[in-house]
Amino acid sequence: MSQVLEQSIQINATATVVERCFTDLALMHRWLNPVLRCEPVGGVWSTDIGSQSRFVIQIPLLQPTLNSVVIERQPGLVVWEFQGFFQGCDRWECQPIENGTLLLNRFEFKVPNPLVSWGFQTFAASWTKADMEAQLRRLKRVAESLVISH
Repeated sequence: MSQVLEQSIQINATATVVERCFTDLALMHRWLNPVLRCEPVGGVWSTDIGSQSRFVIQIPLLQPTLNSVVIERQPGLVVWEFQGFFQGCDRWECQPIENGTLLLNRFEFKVPNPLVSWGFQTFAASWTKADMEAQLRRLKRVAESLVISH
């Protein structure tokens, strides 16, 4: 059974600036949870369709990893599909609005392993939702700081 976590945030920056925040690896590391590390597979970071990356949760000894591939790409939109302890998609979409951008993030996933699924539901589901909301607030600060600095 798939689960969906969906959030949005209004950002006082253009869609182009907001998109840079989730397509530029250096900017991503400014708002991602510090225990998450994102790295390109093959050494070159890209958000073009077919580009691969991995997200590593930096937990000592375990370091669970999600392998991802970009399956949809348009101006203002990136969809990563991932495999690992989670299977699903992470969609980031910019919608221009008056005075800025509405950023939508939709994380749709399933946890195929019943034991991991139980653990996630019991210990991590509410934390994950709260963390995703915090990430959007951090991304908003990064995007708005880019507008101020230029």
